[in-house]
Amino acid sequence: QVQLVESGGGSVQAGGSLRLTCTASRYFEKKYFMAWFRQYPGKEREGVAAFYPPSGATYYDDSVKGRFTVSLDNAKNTLFLQMNSLQPEDTAVYYCAADLGRSGSWAFDHFNELKYDAWGQGTQVTVSS
Repeated sequence: QVQLVESGGGSVQAGGSLRLTCTASRYFEKKYFMAWFRQYPGKEREGVAAFYPPSGATYYDDSVKGRFTVSLDNAKNTLFLQMNSLQPEDTAVYYCAADLGRSGSWAFDHFNELKYDAWGQGTQVTVSS
């Protein structure tokens, strides 16, 4: 099984930047989606950015479009989320996720957490005004 570990979270002031890193425990063939989700207290996880390695296509939630950038370093087995112009409403726990290709995962939208079967433990991002 692939284990994912996020890092790079922290506290910043509004307008600042952070770069989140998600590293996999072992190399795996990137044939399916990888994504970043975030979770507010008491709420369900919501998709923020997704990356489709076969084509390099990226997808963003409207709330982060133009501010966040998702990228993959396949050789380093690492997914990144560059977050710029951070706002207090970006304060949440951020998780990375990978679709390892289990049967039926294709049926779920890239921002549906049911699509993903490998998750990191989460990293806290706090943005103060």
